Amino acid sequence: MLALMGPRKLDLAIATYRDLRPRLVEAAEDFGAAVRAIIDEAGINYLTVESRAKTVESFAVKARRLRERDPDADPMEEITDQVGVRVITYVQSDILAVAELLGQHYAVLEDRDMGRLTASEGRFGYASRHLLVSRDRVPEAHYEPLQSASIQLRTVLQHAWAEFEHDIRYKGTIPPEQVPDLDRRFTLAAGLLELADREFSEIRDRLQIGLGESVVVSGDDPRISAQELATFLAGRYSSAGWSRTEHYEWIAALLLELGIASLDELSQDLREVDSAAVTRAMGYQYPPGAVRRLDDDLLARHRQTYVDLPGNADRIEALRGRMARLG
Repeated sequence: MLALMGPRKLDLAIATYRDLRPRLVEAAEDFGAAVRAIIDEAGINYLTVESRAKTVESFAVKARRLRERDPDADPMEEITDQVGVRVITYVQSDILAVAELLGQHYAVLEDRDMGRLTASEGRFGYASRHLLVSRDRVPEAHYEPLQSASIQLRTVLQHAWAEFEHDIRYKGTIPPEQVPDLDRRFTLAAGLLELADREFSEIRDRLQIGLGESVVVSGDDPRISAQELATFLAGRYSSAGWSRTEHYEWIAALLLELGIASLDELSQDLREVDSAAVTRAMGYQYPPGAVRRLDDDLLARHRQTYVDLPGNADRIEALRGRMARLG
């Protein structure tokens, strides 16, 4: 598009981006909402999903650096994080699940696991999964600013390290004599956080096993609370990941619409459902969360009655599609 990027070509690229940015803001909002809906529908737990369009100032800085490296490069094609989405999960295994899930909904133009790259070099440091995706799911799909997004996947601890490291290195002034010591300390912190990430995963796995061994039922309140439901589902779906708190509350409301007001009633209702067969029929390529597993089982058990519940009014077509997979 913009060849031989001299000063005038650079100014033209920045002006082009400035004109395009209002549409990129809309695209970023659409991508953020879509990614959030995809992860919510799968029942995968996460902390936040945020999206943004790159500022004109940030684009200009990156374009100038690009010109210094390659005068012939076109910033509108080479700067591929014009639309960005960031997903922050609690544990590493959820990043793997989200990456697989997004690969089913978008064409993945690029997939870089920075943590794996760092580890392959025998170092500790920046760890983040970067996906460049396109809505255009065809074999020849390529980067288009309004159809593509750079999606960053991090755990909470990886995000904390990256943000702090970026703030110190790029927004602060480090005396040259302190650089070696700070590099060493950042490396040490990265190693400790990687260990902490592993321990958090182990803690969650052990808690799920423990929850499955003891279901707490309240005798005073016939309704199923989110906590009770989470405990019950951890026992029924021991291999499934935890879901967000509001998702347990949401599915509990659907249970009330079915007339199920206790864990005993829920257990009886699902007694004849072959949950493993239901999950196989759905053909997931990612580990569905506990609430999604229950959602599938209720659909298999009640079929059209479940689809017609008032609480499902905004997803009737999606449920019909899933019901068709059940045969």
